[in-house]
Amino acid sequence: MAVFSRILPSFVTSYAVQALFALAFVPQHNEKYYDLGGAIGFISTTLVSLYYPSLKQSYTQRQLIPLAPLSSFAPRQLMLSAALAIWTARLGTFLVQRIHKAGGDSRFDQVKHKPAQFTFYWFMQATWVFIVGLPVYLANTIPAKAHPPLGLRDYAAFGLFTTSFLFEVLADYQKTEWRRKKDAKQHDEKFITRGLWGISRHPNYVGEVGLWTGIWGLSTSALQSPYFPTGTIAVAAISPLFTYFLLRKLSGVPPLEKAGDKKFGDDPKWQEYKRTVPVFWPWSSAK
Repeated sequence: MAVFSRILPSFVTSYAVQALFALAFVPQHNEKYYDLGGAIGFISTTLVSLYYPSLKQSYTQRQLIPLAPLSSFAPRQLMLSAALAIWTARLGTFLVQRIHKAGGDSRFDQVKHKPAQFTFYWFMQATWVFIVGLPVYLANTIPAKAHPPLGLRDYAAFGLFTTSFLFEVLADYQKTEWRRKKDAKQHDEKFITRGLWGISRHPNYVGEVGLWTGIWGLSTSALQSPYFPTGTIAVAAISPLFTYFLLRKLSGVPPLEKAGDKKFGDDPKWQEYKRTVPVFWPWSSAK
């Protein structure tokens, strides 16, 4: 019950932010701010997980209590929050620019004119914000003094986050450059097979799973504290597992593979690409 009460502000925030976006944009049938809503949801929920004690004190005492300075938080809290903020800023900027350049998001063509279904998508995003960020929100709820000193596990986990983040950024950059050169008639390739796309058909998603695994790993020392019951680490592991399931089995890889088969299915180069390059994990045997 104590864990639930500490995580409740983050839970409420993640859904409240998406509800506000839904109230504004569902009546307009406007999906252009969907990804921005996700980015703001992550940032706001992280801030609430850090500063809720100060906010609660201000409310109960009916006076404005200055927010705690960053120096008052444990290094692990700052690393976790910074990792999430960096990822959110990068991905949010990338997705928002892409959707505005394209003039819309085809994912919502069939639902944005159906208010109930469109609203459901916003609340599904709230669920994503809460579940994926759960290791950060949980670790931020305990006092700084309860965090154990940073150790080898923490540095290894932060290293996994960093390398995975750079892996994803590089994959997105390579595809963007490939598409730019294609639009400029500098090549006539039908699909990208260069760089990281030559060792995985979806390297950006591999990076995504890796970085959330790193964030979870960075939280585990804190989640072993007496403030949490046994099994909290396993509960927080839903973050990278959910990310993997979502990308590998549901909304990431399957529709892209299906679209590729539909568009290039009879092309010998596509068949060779699928035969020689793993669908997900680099250098694996899964085609």
